[in-house]
Amino acid sequence: MPVDPQDVPGKVLVGKAEDFVYLLLKYGNRHGLIAGATGGGKTVTLQTLAEGFANAGTCVFAADVKGDLSGIAMQGEEKPFIAKRAGEIGLEWQPNLFRAIFWDVFGEKGHPVRATVAEMGPLLLSRILGLNEVQGGVMNIAFRVADEQGLALLDMKDLRAILGYVSENASDLQQRYGNVSAASIGAIQRQLLVLENQGAEIFFGEPALDILDLLKPDIDGRGFIHVLKAEKLILSPNLYATFLFWLLSELFARLPEVGDLDQPKLVFFFDEAHFLFDEAPKALLRAIEQVVRLIRSKGVGVYFVTQSPLDVPDVVLGQLGNRVQHALRAFTPRDQKAVRTAAETFRQNPALDTADVITKLKVGEALVSMLDESGSPTMVERVKIAPPSTRVGAITDAELAEVQESSPLKGKYDTAVDRESAFEILQGRAQARASGAPVGAQEGDEGLLSKIGSGLGDLFKPQGRRMSIGQAAARSAATSVARSVGSAIAREIVRGITGAIK
Repeated sequence: MPVDPQDVPGKVLVGKAEDFVYLLLKYGNRHGLIAGATGGGKTVTLQTLAEGFANAGTCVFAADVKGDLSGIAMQGEEKPFIAKRAGEIGLEWQPNLFRAIFWDVFGEKGHPVRATVAEMGPLLLSRILGLNEVQGGVMNIAFRVADEQGLALLDMKDLRAILGYVSENASDLQQRYGNVSAASIGAIQRQLLVLENQGAEIFFGEPALDILDLLKPDIDGRGFIHVLKAEKLILSPNLYATFLFWLLSELFARLPEVGDLDQPKLVFFFDEAHFLFDEAPKALLRAIEQVVRLIRSKGVGVYFVTQSPLDVPDVVLGQLGNRVQHALRAFTPRDQKAVRTAAETFRQNPALDTADVITKLKVGEALVSMLDESGSPTMVERVKIAPPSTRVGAITDAELAEVQESSPLKGKYDTAVDRESAFEILQGRAQARASGAPVGAQEGDEGLLSKIGSGLGDLFKPQGRRMSIGQAAARSAATSVARSVGSAIAREIVRGITGAIK
């Protein structure tokens, strides 16, 4: 019985040249690039690869910036162009269905995606806000003060509150941290207002996304396909790029070292990748390069999707082992440079004039080079990309609602939580001062520790080996505190408490 080319163990079908072309799963964590001009077929290639990874049991996270990737949640339909492509490359096309989970920073077309201000950190926040070096320094001071005083930075009002506190106490803080000018605080506050108008007030808060939810397979052993609905988010490119880099950084920070696995745990498709690198400061570019270089040892593959290889810095481009190059047009000097760059980055094939072929590729065709069994790039080939087995194109709002209704994460992230944090603690201090009550320098820590002690005291009572629902909820709350509270003392105490639960 002939082997189905779409179901070869350890391989993801990409398409066909003279023979079938595959991406080896064991090198799926060596990252990749899908490039080409608009309309050349990048999204279909992304969809085909995402299906292949998910079918093998690898979870996928992909940003959908145009809305046409959402069809991956629905069973495919044998349209004429699909039947034609399947016949051209000798496939017996069959429709398929994969479980998809939709996410949306604004909570409109998917589960809300949230991060706390503390998790985002001063560097990425400064990048989002477009702060200069001096203003970024003030942001770092604000985070340090919050950390030392046990003030949890969860949402935008917490950030505004700590900035106000730093401004009011600038003279006391100056000896330890340097000058904090009212002008810098004012500039940051104005930029925060701009960010809030873009929807950041919805993004920052709790419950924050637990990245481990992106790694859980479906009950049939196949990987979930997580789709970030980003049609609205892409209108705020700084927020889009910074959120996705934050997600990568969280994966890098929280996942254990696993080395080279038989296949990745997660594959991350970053569409419109140039937004990540445009006008990014050198410190952030170094951080991006380091995360991309090292995250493969955590079992994560990163695939950049963009129009031109020139959109990706050389230090990152050199780490992308699996490459799919759709057509490029050479109308301008920059276009011509992009064609030469794309051609030169492939391992040359004597049978192809790579630079010439790039400008003549048809829709659905691409120049492809994947890593071979030894981990070396194969010679570039002109490949007809295999058609996806799910729907090509967008799904309707009714279909999206149906998919979300059956989501295994339904209810976990859908309702925002606003617990006591920096804003409430600082507001309490101000009220205490107004009433003449004594206010301790470290009352933020004392208030926090008191709440941890009273909220988790029952965890030390003998309950048998299995936690009750109340214990589980308290443990979850403690974990949330540990993730968001800046105080090193508080984090260590929470770790000790949660570590005692068996």
